[in-house]
Amino acid sequence: MANLGCEALRSQDGESFLYFAYGSNLLTERIHLRNPSAVFYSVARLQDFKLDFGNPQGKTSETWHGGIATIFESPGDEVWGVVWKMNKSNLSSLDKQEGVKSGMYVPIEVTVSTQEGKEITCRSYQMTNYEPVPPSPQYKKVICMGAKENGLPLEYQKKLNAIEPNDYKGKVSEEIEDIIKKGEAKTH
Repeated sequence: MANLGCEALRSQDGESFLYFAYGSNLLTERIHLRNPSAVFYSVARLQDFKLDFGNPQGKTSETWHGGIATIFESPGDEVWGVVWKMNKSNLSSLDKQEGVKSGMYVPIEVTVSTQEGKEITCRSYQMTNYEPVPPSPQYKKVICMGAKENGLPLEYQKKLNAIEPNDYKGKVSEEIEDIIKKGEAKTH
C-alpha cells in the first residue's frame, strides 16, 4: 500500500523520479545548480534514521571544507527533508554531484512520510565508510537556509542550528558563496 502513491506517480509520468534531500540540496537554488528539473514535491520525514556529518574514507570535502551530510539507521530518530520531483534526465547529474562513481555515496531507496501522512518511496544517498567530522560554517548555513526556505518543522530547524561547525574561515566555491550572500540579503 505504501508504494501505491509513488508507483502511480511513476506510471503516469515515467520521465520523473522522487528524490529525498536532507543536506545542501534542501536549498532550491543549490539543487538547481546541477539539476534544473527539480520541482518541490513535499516536506517529508524519514523515520528511524539520524543525520550525521563526515568525510568519506577520511578525505576532506574540497567543495565544503568540512564534514558533509549523511544518514544512518537509528531506531527512534528521524530526519526531515524535502522531496524533489526530478526529470530522469537529471539522474546522472545528481549521481555525479553526490559522488556515486567515486564511491562517496551510494544511492538508496527510502520510504518517507509527508506532512499529510502519505508514505512515498524516494531515491536518497548514504555516505559509505565515513569518519565523523563537523561541517564547515558555510555548509551548515546552506542546510539551515534550505530547512527554513521549505518550512521544515521548527524543532528540527533548531536542531540543525545547534550543530557545532568546524572553524573553517576561508571561502567555498564562488557559486555557493553567491547563494549564501543572496540568502543573507533576503533575511536582513
